[in-house]
Amino acid sequence: MQKRYITWNDYLRNTFGEKIFKVPIDAGFDCPNRDGTVAHGGCTFCTVSGSGDMIVAPEAPIPVQFEKEVAAFHQKWPGVKKYIVYFQNFTNTHAPVEVLRERFEQAVTMPDVVGISIGTRPDCLPEDVVNYLAELNERFEVWIDLGLQTTFDTTSDLINRAHDYATYVDAVKRLRLHGINVCTHLINGLPGETPEMMLENVRRMVLDSDIQGVKLHLLHLMRNTALQRDYHAGKLQLMSRKLYVDTICNQLELIPKEIVIHRLTGDAPRESLIGPMWSLKKWEVLNAIDKEMELRGSWQGIADVRRFG
Repeated sequence: MQKRYITWNDYLRNTFGEKIFKVPIDAGFDCPNRDGTVAHGGCTFCTVSGSGDMIVAPEAPIPVQFEKEVAAFHQKWPGVKKYIVYFQNFTNTHAPVEVLRERFEQAVTMPDVVGISIGTRPDCLPEDVVNYLAELNERFEVWIDLGLQTTFDTTSDLINRAHDYATYVDAVKRLRLHGINVCTHLINGLPGETPEMMLENVRRMVLDSDIQGVKLHLLHLMRNTALQRDYHAGKLQLMSRKLYVDTICNQLELIPKEIVIHRLTGDAPRESLIGPMWSLKKWEVLNAIDKEMELRGSWQGIADVRRFG
């Protein structure tokens, strides 16, 4: 079935002329709302291992992690020969720039690496770090995976993000001054957010920031998280698959067609997931999104808020 939105895979093929692996790396960073820099405890949805639950060998040195991930990928796609390194886990600019340079350079100098993607927060991008990222951007394809999660400061406070929306808008502006690609992350299903608020998150994000990509995630309720307590206290309702699919399709219609859709749902380890359990069938979810877009006769950007307000 032909996709009705611009996928990350399509973007990479058009840019590099071939399939590219995105290789996840855990570089041993922490987060400022975990270590006391701005808060304690981390985001309420985050596990003790952060977003790196699926990384093959997170404790290994960076070059070894790279080699193990590539070997695992090649079991399924043996013909792929080029890679983007993804510094995924926790906040990967939460360190002095000298530390970032040492760790990032280990990865980008690995064979056949053509780019780097760096997961971080908008409050961890001081000017010396942005300047180093600009330097990298002259050598490689650079993407900053910028965790926003919500545009509503009330929700941010509730989930312990410990930064506001204005900080995000400023961070994107400073990155874009150097032509650095930004992929913004949003989570659907956060506590207290209605489907209308989830649409408003996309509307604000598109209107307020010059971004080149977006990741839309489902809120996964994981064991041993602060959010688990909220769920058992009746303060959180998990999304149904139908509501999630409808919400994603509504959001896609608002997103301008030149913005790359990096992801429409996420992965979670079965043994740690409380729900929604339907999310484990990732391809069924993606197929349901495709089917709904086709039934609507719709596509990405049909209601582009940059054109229609």
